[in-house]
Amino acid sequence: MSIIERVFHSVLFEVLAVTFSIIGLAIFTDFDVKSLSGMMIVVATIAMVWNFIFNWGFDRVITGDKEKRPLKVRIVHVTLFEVGLLFFTVPVMAYILNIGIVEALIMDIGVTVFITIYAFLYNLTYDHTRAFIVRSRATAC
Repeated sequence: MSIIERVFHSVLFEVLAVTFSIIGLAIFTDFDVKSLSGMMIVVATIAMVWNFIFNWGFDRVITGDKEKRPLKVRIVHVTLFEVGLLFFTVPVMAYILNIGIVEALIMDIGVTVFITIYAFLYNLTYDHTRAFIVRSRATAC
């Protein structure tokens, strides 16, 4: 995957993740949408940088056709990514929302559970869609 495509993959992922996360947090917490939006934009920026770095490294270690990755590899991928992300985002959430680390951890775990499922489905869909487009272009030539 080229750097431009990796950036596209990350930005699309984050735009959708932020939108869905703000909606979920607004439903399940007492924080206003404005505070949640600001916090999620900062968290998404951290996540986007982490996404780029982590996936670049992961792809260097786990090679081959991504659409053929087994379920175990996909589960390890998303778990390692989300645990690493928690390390960076919990303190940021606590600071922005002016809450304790434990409350921020609980909120972030809720978001992480959602994002973990979302990331699995997003990457599975993206990889298969990308493989279809690449095969279609090769056939057309």
